[in-house]
Amino acid sequence: MTSTAAADPLAPCVHCGFCLPACPTYLATGDEADSPRGRIVLMRALERGELGSGDAGLVQHLDACLGCRGCEPVCPSGVGYGRGLEMARERLFQERGLPPLARAVLGVFRHQWLWRPLFALARVFRATGIPGLLAGGARAGFGLGMLAATRSDVTLTPSRGRGKGAYPEARPLRSALGNNGDNTTHPTVALFRGCVMDTLFGHVHHATRRTLEANGYRVLEVSGQVCCGALHQHAGDREAARALAAENVAAFAASADYIAVNSAGCGALLKDYGHLLGTAGSQAMAAKVRDISELLADVGPRAGGRLELDVAYDAPCHLQHAQRVHQAPLALLRAIPGLRLDILPGSDRCCGSAGIYSLLRPDMARAVLDDKIAGIAAAAPRPRLVTSGNPGCLMQIGAGLRAAGLDIGVAHPVELLDQSYRAGGLYQ
Repeated sequence: MTSTAAADPLAPCVHCGFCLPACPTYLATGDEADSPRGRIVLMRALERGELGSGDAGLVQHLDACLGCRGCEPVCPSGVGYGRGLEMARERLFQERGLPPLARAVLGVFRHQWLWRPLFALARVFRATGIPGLLAGGARAGFGLGMLAATRSDVTLTPSRGRGKGAYPEARPLRSALGNNGDNTTHPTVALFRGCVMDTLFGHVHHATRRTLEANGYRVLEVSGQVCCGALHQHAGDREAARALAAENVAAFAASADYIAVNSAGCGALLKDYGHLLGTAGSQAMAAKVRDISELLADVGPRAGGRLELDVAYDAPCHLQHAQRVHQAPLALLRAIPGLRLDILPGSDRCCGSAGIYSLLRPDMARAVLDDKIAGIAAAAPRPRLVTSGNPGCLMQIGAGLRAAGLDIGVAHPVELLDQSYRAGGLYQ
């Protein structure tokens, strides 16, 4: 960080305090140092050399930040808190490194030959049904609940745990594609697969492809893509994030008109590749990236069959705060006949997942989650499903619902639209 306002994203801060009620960790602890305003004071002290990277209090409070960026939309001065936090964490990473657990987890995501077989084994374990049976409130049980929540809870006649939402064999009817099924004149979309999404949320990828095709897009597969690097960027390991980003830029070069992302955390960084790498190729790729809800909302989306469901929408932080995408997911859900949509109080606040945060700081993550689960439990009518467009949110909220003994499933918004299309006969 520098002292000039042009280069320092934190410079506009006037310590007004508008950010305090928008900060989940401040609401959980009541500690000023766990608020954006307090953390900005700490970051400036780090920059000026008044506090060093070895100061335990500084490290504790900066590490405790979820990075949800909920403070940015409410800031009247336009403080770039997220960018400032990235810069501070990069400096801490360079001078201190990472704790062993964080280093191990990020090391796995750095290499596809590590994370792919590990998640494949997790998927096999999930299929036994044991994670769902042993899910609970203790740390181990909560982790099993997170794994259980990666299985689809969406069915035509919803019943939790039946896991029939994938339908990988179904494809849109040619008559549903428009232009007599001639895809060659349609916009092309390359699907970003990611790591967790590709291995544990394959049913969401299936739904993404089908709903895009049913709305006139031609979906392409791109080889050579890797993890987006968001987890590394959030931890301050900028070089690892840049290396992964460079591989993705090379893989997606001149691949399609758009790049579809169904993970809000991935989408936020992919759209920021131009800043991360600063190359013409990275800027060109970033300009093509769209959340799946944006692509579908741009063309309607077309209506399908009725789904008589009560659904609560929870907005992922990196979709609403980082990407500033608010209405597209709601337009997608409201296009489903029969679906009764509720946006609960506090749905705009972080669930506590925040990448690997829930692994590193489980107590704070659960404290942040508890208010959200209480709001869902108190909703009238109580939702059958909670829907959110980010894998970490689905896992965190899904585990929290199971720990609370609530028979409420979780689903990605595109899964619901996909089921509506299936119910409406758009698939063969």
